[in-house]
Amino acid sequence: MHTVNFLQHFIIGHEFLAYAIIFFGILLEGEFFVISSGILLFIGVLNIYIISVIILFGLLGKTFLGYYIGFLINKKWENTKFIKYLEHRVLDVMPRFNERPFWSIFLSKFILGVNHIVIIFSGFKRIPLKIYLKAEFITTLIWGPGFLAIGYFFGYTALNISHEIWRFLLTVLILVISFIAFDRLIAWLYEIFEEFFNGNE
Repeated sequence: MHTVNFLQHFIIGHEFLAYAIIFFGILLEGEFFVISSGILLFIGVLNIYIISVIILFGLLGKTFLGYYIGFLINKKWENTKFIKYLEHRVLDVMPRFNERPFWSIFLSKFILGVNHIVIIFSGFKRIPLKIYLKAEFITTLIWGPGFLAIGYFFGYTALNISHEIWRFLLTVLILVISFIAFDRLIAWLYEIFEEFFNGNE
């Protein structure tokens, strides 16, 4: 029966590939890959300095790439169905986006599945780069270490439950699903708060 040692040896043997997957993964789905990095950091297969730099550059790459994609969409496909969906999705969760873009961008980082859309929408709306980059940079400094720490805690918890690889991975999966459910609950409560707040204006 394989233990976590098997996972450690496998990743150490493919270390460069692991770092590359994490970097490109962050560009697409930051939360999962940063939490995974924290787990792998705990079991001792990643270097704290290397992974910190990779996470930082991955998040910054996502910041610039998303804004640029939004900027291009504004130039070429301004009145498409995708844009209407994008606007509807952002304004549902962040109804004050146009009045308070800084706080909308800042808060979106902590709501799973929303930040990607908000980043692209910021480029589409041509939010001033100074405001956009300030919001993204500040949240990156909080969000990156925060999610890395969550992953580290998940790794610690799962390893204390079992060293057997499948139980370890199952525990990690349960913790991640629980975290996603909690995040969704917070997002739902935030949407209710925004609706109530707007309704009383």
